[in-house]
Amino acid sequence: MKTLKRCIGAAVVAATLIFTAVNIQAFADTLPGAGKTVRYVQADSLGANYVADRIVARALKSLGYDVKVSTMNITLFFAAVAQGDVDLSTDVNLPQREPEFRAVETQAEIIGTGFISGGGVNGYLIDRKTALAHNITSIEQMKDPKIASLFGEDGKAELISCDPGWSCADVVNYQLKKFGLTQTVHVMSGKYEALMIDAISRIKSGSPAFFYAWSPSWVTSGLVPGKDVVWLPVPADALPPKMPNTGSALVKGVVGCAGNADPCHMAMASWNAGAVANRAFISANPGIRALIRQIKFPPAVWADWEASISKEPGSTGLFTRLADQWLAANGPQFTQWVAAARDAH
Repeated sequence: MKTLKRCIGAAVVAATLIFTAVNIQAFADTLPGAGKTVRYVQADSLGANYVADRIVARALKSLGYDVKVSTMNITLFFAAVAQGDVDLSTDVNLPQREPEFRAVETQAEIIGTGFISGGGVNGYLIDRKTALAHNITSIEQMKDPKIASLFGEDGKAELISCDPGWSCADVVNYQLKKFGLTQTVHVMSGKYEALMIDAISRIKSGSPAFFYAWSPSWVTSGLVPGKDVVWLPVPADALPPKMPNTGSALVKGVVGCAGNADPCHMAMASWNAGAVANRAFISANPGIRALIRQIKFPPAVWADWEASISKEPGSTGLFTRLADQWLAANGPQFTQWVAAARDAH
């Protein structure tokens, strides 16, 4: 009798396992991404976007997709996504990258309105100590060789700019010419992260520094506007031809604007981390479009991620840890995003 019961019990367990496995497989087969691959691109400029990328990848996997992640300069991404060599990136800085997008918009599509609720700001900063000591409240004052020498030598300021090929590098070069600053401002460009780690160290030790940055970012988390640095207003709107200035560059409530100016005339209007996908791919995967359109992170969350990155700039594992922490604290929100994306399929 005991032997019979054991046999019956084993059969029930086996049947249950088979039933469960069949149902799991059936559920997996109903997911919109079952049997499909997403070739997902992250930019070669690290920041909070890398944390967001990991959350997006997790959501895509929850929809059943096999996610293949590669790192690529966004200029190269536009050519690749137009050719259908890759499918999607959510690391596209908009509207700054819009001119490059317009060149491929018959093959690619902007999805949603960006991941940062309300967007961020861009502009020029100097250390607050020097700004207060010399009453520097505008980038135009860099025309004065005496002021410029505070940030360099021989009557020229050293301005840390963006990497060559980044859209913000084009903005800086254009504005220096437009504002008549090329004689007194020397652009330093290389690997932005390395240059800014040095600048943060200099400012923390009490030395002057002059650089271009954006917020929220790991830079402005390490050098806090209003505390460590101030934003230098520009005299007028000035962007390279074909680069859109969506919205106003006069931004209200900018913390740390030099001279307490409000609104603060930033280098350009607010920016956002946008998503661009291959048109054929996104048409065939409406659930991904629905997913991307929902995803938003408060600026404070983005800034917290950037602050963590500024403390461990060389830690690649940090991005996954931050994503895991966000998912643990925001499970219902994540589940809602995935459910809505599944329903849109």
